[in-house]
Amino acid sequence: MSRVGKREFRRCGIYCTLVILKQTNNEYRIMKISFKFLSVALGLALLLPGTPGRAQVYADSSTQLDKYLVPATTPSAAPDAEGFLGRWLLLEPISKPNRSNTVFTDSYIREAFAKEYFKGQRGDELPKDGAKIKVTVEYQPPVNLQGGRPSFSMEEPKYEEKKVKLQWHAMDSKRYNVKLFRFATNLTEDRYGVIFWAATVVNCEEDIPNVRMAVGSNSASMWWLNGEEAVILSGDRRMVADDVMSRRLTLKKGRNVIWGAVINGPGMSDFCVRFVDEAGKPVKNITLTTK
Repeated sequence: MSRVGKREFRRCGIYCTLVILKQTNNEYRIMKISFKFLSVALGLALLLPGTPGRAQVYADSSTQLDKYLVPATTPSAAPDAEGFLGRWLLLEPISKPNRSNTVFTDSYIREAFAKEYFKGQRGDELPKDGAKIKVTVEYQPPVNLQGGRPSFSMEEPKYEEKKVKLQWHAMDSKRYNVKLFRFATNLTEDRYGVIFWAATVVNCEEDIPNVRMAVGSNSASMWWLNGEEAVILSGDRRMVADDVMSRRLTLKKGRNVIWGAVINGPGMSDFCVRFVDEAGKPVKNITLTTK
């Protein structure tokens, strides 16, 4: 095995390993067995349902919104069995063209989310379910989905500012993660190159100190609790439960307002949020509303 092969292995992982192991017939057979083993392992991972600490997988290709999200019809909701927050007020996606997710540095997403798209953004009072707002966006034509996959032109497209009308929706997630991509697919043509805004209210009967907000998102996102930044997730990332945790926070008695913003380019979007105590156990003695 050459030095070049070793260096490539460190940089490129399994793909270079396969090339290196293909040098002799005997090792070629080993390569095929190893590759099949890894393929089976990855295939099994794709079939596993989303659970805390595991990367979210998109094996389920159903586009029916009610498989993932349904309108909120009760005054309040409880976290699920693992403490994940399922009731959210979601704004239809804001067009924000990005042909790659590699641009999502801390400074980029802070600037993107600092722009005021609507009145009351990150405020204490939440918009009403069904409320419609006018937003100025960088308009982009619908993505070409012929063949079942998004197709992008090699030429840099030109975008123009345009005012669009977007609506807020109070929704309950049927899964631990909120499927923003499916939400967008059923309501609008904007599903790639977008910003999603989400908000919810956590109600507590007493102060709950020393908790951490645990968040996963695809792709980058920021989250605020009672007007203060709690978590930032930058870079091109898959949704992993409890991917990033905040510093110690206090959920105060009464209303606690959470705002979140998720940005994505050419990919699927989702997120999950919960609070955990100092022992790492989910906080469940709370209720969720969108008022």
